[in-house]
Amino acid sequence: MSDVLKLYGLNIRIPLRVNVLQFRDSLQKWRLKKISDRRLVNILGVIIGFLSGLSAIILKNTVYYTHAFITSDFGFGSNSFLLFFLPLIGILLTVLFIRYFIKDDISHGISKVLYAISRNSSLLKPHNTFSSMIASTLTIAFGGSVGAEAPIVLTGASIGSNLGRIAKVSYKHRTLLIGCGAAGAIAGIFKAPIAGIVFTIEVIMIDLTMATLIPLLLSAITASVISFFFLGDEVLFSFTLESSFELSRLPFYAILGLFCGFVSLYFIRASDYTESKLKRISNPFHRLLVGGVILGVFIYIFPSLYGEGYDALMLMLNGHGTEVVNQSLFGNLQMSSFMFPVILLIIMLTKVIAMALTNAAGGIGGVFAPSLFMGGLSGLFFTRTLDLLTGIRMPENNFVLVGMAGVMAGVMHAPLTAIFLIAEITGGYQLLTPLMLTSAISFITIQYFEPHSIYTKKLAERGELITHHKDKAVLSMMKVTDLLETNFKTVSPDATLGDFVKIVASSERNVFPVVDHENNFLGVVFINDIRHILFQQELYNKIFVRDLMFMPDVRVSPNDTMEDVAKLFQQTAHYNIPVIKDGKYIGFVSRANVFSNYRKLLKEFSED
Repeated sequence: MSDVLKLYGLNIRIPLRVNVLQFRDSLQKWRLKKISDRRLVNILGVIIGFLSGLSAIILKNTVYYTHAFITSDFGFGSNSFLLFFLPLIGILLTVLFIRYFIKDDISHGISKVLYAISRNSSLLKPHNTFSSMIASTLTIAFGGSVGAEAPIVLTGASIGSNLGRIAKVSYKHRTLLIGCGAAGAIAGIFKAPIAGIVFTIEVIMIDLTMATLIPLLLSAITASVISFFFLGDEVLFSFTLESSFELSRLPFYAILGLFCGFVSLYFIRASDYTESKLKRISNPFHRLLVGGVILGVFIYIFPSLYGEGYDALMLMLNGHGTEVVNQSLFGNLQMSSFMFPVILLIIMLTKVIAMALTNAAGGIGGVFAPSLFMGGLSGLFFTRTLDLLTGIRMPENNFVLVGMAGVMAGVMHAPLTAIFLIAEITGGYQLLTPLMLTSAISFITIQYFEPHSIYTKKLAERGELITHHKDKAVLSMMKVTDLLETNFKTVSPDATLGDFVKIVASSERNVFPVVDHENNFLGVVFINDIRHILFQQELYNKIFVRDLMFMPDVRVSPNDTMEDVAKLFQQTAHYNIPVIKDGKYIGFVSRANVFSNYRKLLKEFSED
C-alpha cells in the first residue's frame, strides 16, 4: 500500500509500510551488530524495573484511593452493612470487566506466569500489562479478601515478556526478562529488592547464574528506587522490637514453625477445596452471587477479612491484636480468656475460605497478603494459647512477625523469600535467626504433605510445571504432538503378505502400524521379525498381516508428558512408540527425534 505525501508542493507516492518494515529490519540488524544479547537484556532489565515499579505504585494508589472514595461518605465502619454488599459489587464489576472487555482468563496470575514459561515459550498477552491491575483494583478496593501482589507480578512479567518479544530475543532471554518483571514488581510493591530477586529464583524458578543475576539486580534496584522516590523510605509495616531475641525462646520458634506448616497445609487444601466446590456452579453470575453473598457474610462478621488485611496486621505487629477480635461482631461480648484464641482460630479458618470465594466467584487477587495475614494470626494465636495453657508469656509482636514468614514459606514453598521479605518490609532484621528457623521448619513440614506450592500444584498435576531440575524443565517444554512422526505406512490386517511386500517397497520405515477401515490401532509389524519370509513368494497368498502383527507393550497418548515418554524409552529397548488417542492411530514418537529436540532445547534453555 502506498500513501501520498506532499513534498515541496509535489504529490509523491512513498510506500510508507515498506519503508517502516525496512527501517525495522535495519534497526534489528544494527542492534544485532552493535549490542550483544547480554547487554540488551541488561538494558531491558532497567527499563522493565522502571515500568514494573511504576505499575506497582499505580496499583497501590488506585486500590487505596478507590477504597477511600467508595467508603468516605457512607459512614463505613465495623458494623456497617456496606461490609456485606461492597465485596459482591466489586467482584461483579471485575467479572463484567473481564467478560466484556478483556475476554480472557486472568486469574491466578503467578500460575499464569509459570505456565507461560513452561508451555507458551515465555509469551504473555499484551493485555496482561494492565488488565490484572484494573481487575484487582476493583476486587480489593471493594473488599475482596485477596492481595494485590500476584496481579502486579503478572503485570511485571507481561511487561518483560512483551518487551522481549518486541526486541526479538531468544526464549531463554525472554524468560529472564519475565523474571526481571517479577523481581521489579515485588521490589516495587514492597520496597524490598532482595526479596524480589529471591522470589524470582525460588518461585518463578529462574536459574541463578551471573548472567541472570545482573539483569535481576538491575530490575529490582530500579523498581525499589522508583518506589522509594514516590512513596518514601518507610517500611510497609512499622515494627518496634518488643524484646530482643533470646536463645531460650528458640524451641518455641521451632514449635511455631511446625504449627505454621500445618496452617500452610490447611491454607492450600481448603483453598483448593473451596474453589473446586464453587466452580461446580457453571453459570458465572450464579457463582458470583453465591460466592459474593457468603463472602459478604464473613466480612460483615469479621471486618478484618476486608481487603488485603494489612490494617489488621499493623494492629497485631504494634501489640494491639485484641482489636482484631474486638472489631468483629463478637467484640461486644464479654469473652473469657479461653474464647479469645477460639475466635482467632475461627478468623484463621475463615480467611482462607474468604480468599478462595473471592477468586472462585470471579475476583482477581493473590495469596501473598492472605498468607501474611494468616501468618500474623498464627503467631498471635500461638502466643495467646501458650500463655493460656502454660502461663508462659512470649513477646507477642515478635511471634506475629515470625509467624508471617512461617506461613508464607509453607504456602509458597519459598522460605528464603519469606525470610528476606519479612525482614525488609518490617525492619525486623534483629529476628533473622527465628525467621530462618520457623520458615525452615514450616517448609519441611508442608513438603511432607504437599510437594508443590499453591502456585504449582495444579500445573504439576497436569505435567505443565517447569522446575529448577534442568532435565525435567526441558522435558516439560516438549510436547508429544510437536514430535509426532506420521510418515509410517499403515496396513490392513486382511492384507496378504504379497500386498504387504508392495507397501514395504514404497516405505522408508521398518515399522508398519496395522489399522482397520476406521483407523483403529490393532498392532504393528516389524520388518526384522518377518525378514526370513519376506521374499518367499509361495507364501504371498497364504499368510495375512493379522498373522504377523503384534500389539506393542507400550503406547502413549498425545496428552502424555514428555517426562513419561522419556521414562518409557528408558525402560524399554524400543526406538519408536505408537501414539494412540481413543483407540485411533495417530503416529509414532521416536527415540532419535526426542533426543535431538531435547539437545536443541537444552542448548537454548541453558545460560552461557
